[in-house]
Amino acid sequence: DVTCIDTIMDEKFGKAGTPERDNFRKEAFAFCVGKIIFDARKSEKITQSELAFKIGTNKSYISRIEHGIVEPSAGLFLRIIDALGLKFEIVK
Repeated sequence: DVTCIDTIMDEKFGKAGTPERDNFRKEAFAFCVGKIIFDARKSEKITQSELAFKIGTNKSYISRIEHGIVEPSAGLFLRIIDALGLKFEIVK
């Protein structure tokens, strides 16, 4: 029996466009951004403190980003990407 992912999402997090589903989506994006930053930082072998210093913030804020608790602003995200030697590309 094949189940559509939309059906599962609707049951678990509410229909698309509802506050519950929107909140889940926001949390999922924050988690993914944090995971990308964490993996890149580990790959570069730098500490949270070192990354924080490079971008002008503090270690606890980097930790909260990596754990998906907060999402960095676009500007801070781009500074993090640059500090980690990554490239950000917008394509259509």
